[in-house]
Amino acid sequence: MSLTRAQVEYIAELAKLALTDAETERYTEQLSAVLDYASQLQAVDTSDIPPTASVLPLTTVLREDVVRPSLSNAQAIANAPDATDGQFRVDAVLDTD
Repeated sequence: MSLTRAQVEYIAELAKLALTDAETERYTEQLSAVLDYASQLQAVDTSDIPPTASVLPLTTVLREDVVRPSLSNAQAIANAPDATDGQFRVDAVLDTD
């Protein structure tokens, strides 16, 4: 499928691109080649191939969720600039007016 110069100019306008005459000519050829290749791909019989979201097998990169020792409450707030009743105390970030 060959695109016309007018079609490429229209596409460039939609993309808000200012193309020179040389660029318009080059993109006319390049986009036509892409469409020709897509046309070849459409001719391939894929009726026996099930649709997939990915061609790669699904694998998780997350580690196992294992309970491990962690900081005690006192250790967690030991370096806090302000703490009350075992909780971090911070300045209000929203006005209550």
